[in-house]
Amino acid sequence: MTDPAASPSPTFASAPASADLVVRADAVHTLVPGEAPRRALAVTGGRITALSATPDGLDHLIGPGTDVLDAPGATVLPTFDDTHTHLILAAHSVHDVPVHQARDLAEFLGMIRDRAARTPPGRWIRTTVNWQEVNLTEQRLPRTGELDAATDRHPVLVRRGAYNMVLNTPALRLAGITADTDAPPGGVIERDDHGRLTGRLVDKAVALAERVLPRPALAERIDGLRAASADYAATGIGLVRDCLVPVEDLDVLRAAREADALRVRVRALVSGFGARTVEQVDGLLDRMAPWRDSGDDQLRVWGVKFGIDGGIEAGALDEPYEGRPCYHGTLLWEPGELAAAVGRVVDRGWRVGVHAWGDRGLRALLDAYEQVLAERPGLAPGTLVVEHGGLARPDQRARAIALGIPVTVQHPLLHDAATAQIRAWGAERVRGIFPLREWLDEGAQLAAGSDFPVGPYGAMISVWGMTTRQTVAGPQGVEHSLTRAEAIALHTVDAARLVGDPTPRGSLRPGALADLTLWPVDPLSCPDEALRTLRPLRTVLGGRTVYGG
Repeated sequence: MTDPAASPSPTFASAPASADLVVRADAVHTLVPGEAPRRALAVTGGRITALSATPDGLDHLIGPGTDVLDAPGATVLPTFDDTHTHLILAAHSVHDVPVHQARDLAEFLGMIRDRAARTPPGRWIRTTVNWQEVNLTEQRLPRTGELDAATDRHPVLVRRGAYNMVLNTPALRLAGITADTDAPPGGVIERDDHGRLTGRLVDKAVALAERVLPRPALAERIDGLRAASADYAATGIGLVRDCLVPVEDLDVLRAAREADALRVRVRALVSGFGARTVEQVDGLLDRMAPWRDSGDDQLRVWGVKFGIDGGIEAGALDEPYEGRPCYHGTLLWEPGELAAAVGRVVDRGWRVGVHAWGDRGLRALLDAYEQVLAERPGLAPGTLVVEHGGLARPDQRARAIALGIPVTVQHPLLHDAATAQIRAWGAERVRGIFPLREWLDEGAQLAAGSDFPVGPYGAMISVWGMTTRQTVAGPQGVEHSLTRAEAIALHTVDAARLVGDPTPRGSLRPGALADLTLWPVDPLSCPDEALRTLRPLRTVLGGRTVYGG
């Protein structure tokens, strides 16, 4: 990235007698500004303790107990942070019907039928969540009658993403949903043109089903987290910021931590989606209080997550939806009410991330954040975060930057949802989603993620997307693309700044946590198509290999 001859001498944090780990590679990109690539790196006590511009420059730190990793053709980078994802949902899906592999509804329903054949009657059957119906041949969701034909002896919950479900008749019955059931505020119970239930629940209405789902045994939850976190690590992810953690699942995460089942570092945002009043927010914060001064580098509670508008089908827009002249999406909060709720959270010392997808939603969120900041001068930078900011107009970008509000962005979301979003918003608006080039050029603080299960998680598929703007519907808004170095920074140094841990992370410098990835080729220079599917040879957290080896 800079002249290799610029800093030839080794850099040390101290002078240990021997290191726990020494890595020799073709290039070690430290991501320290102005620093040339190194060739060797040493780790002691979970921290980086030395770097050298020559492969043998740290050989004097090799002792009888030193693990020496010779990778002469490999490139070393920090691990990548996924600053907006849903590990809890990924862990649930480990044991669910893998409908994300289906190509059409016949295959989709056949998978459910096959699961029913080996599942005791009356037990719930659930699907994986990381799929889009527009990518099926029929380009639609299954209906209640079709799910009943697959099985009417089991309650079936088909889930797409976090906020869309389709239930069969036994599941609707258990959830207490009938033709006369009213949708909760901010939710939709879908009906056909004749007023009959289709089985689909959207946004806040999914809570009607969630409240009757049986809770899996703790051992099963831990097993799911072990498998899901290992899969994140296998893509080069070292830390996840899970943006929808039910408060009761904090204990599950702690149990997984104690069982050494987490293969990534976790920063949990507790879901505030069920809170509609400041009193309910206070109740949520009371339940979070035991976590205020607990946690470690592996697991911490980051703060609280709210949402001000819907997603693909319900993001709040200034102009109407494509072909729906009277529909502008859904605002879930009035700005003043959200400001009061956010104020309660920050007054208790927590941080807040708020989902805003449409331009009207982002404007309303900035109104709320502006009020919070006006009432609390001196609030620590990074306390308030915009999650997504998908359709960000120039005036809104300028406001967010002036207010010092960081933004998390997720090209994998756009990649997988582009076809559905074009149907909802039209091609012109979709080309303007995630204007990353403009955000950075204008001085914004950005960090990148996946928004799994809407988009796929993975270090390099995200970098590939941000640099090419490719989606399932073809390239969208190539003028908004970034360089590879910029895209990698959004997952590493910039992501670490947003996460705000007390321990140094995000770059490879003496004293920082030894969180690093080894790649078979250099992600900064390999061909685009190689980048898309590139996976690490090894992922290391705190000097410990969590993937590969």
